[in-house]
Amino acid sequence: MHYLRIIWDHEPDGNVEHIDEHDLTPSDVEFVLQNAWEQQSSDSSGRPCVFGYTPDDEFILVVFEWLDEDTILPVTAYEVPEP
Repeated sequence: MHYLRIIWDHEPDGNVEHIDEHDLTPSDVEFVLQNAWEQQSSDSSGRPCVFGYTPDDEFILVVFEWLDEDTILPVTAYEVPEP
C-alpha cells in the first residue's frame, strides 16, 4: 500500500488511544500498514482496512481513512482470528 504520511492523534479519544485500548502501538499499526497481507473494506464502517502481522506475530486488522492521495489516518486496530 502506497502512502507518505500517517496522522497520529494523541489527544483523548484519538486514534492512539483507540489502538492502545487493544494493547497495540502506533509502531504495530505502521508495520502492518507497510506489510499488509490483505486489504478490504470494514464490514461495520465501510472504511478501508488491512490485515497483517505485527512484529510480535499478532494478526490484526487496521481500519483507516484516506485523507488525501498520500495521507492516511488510522481509526482503530485490533487483533482478529487468523485466516
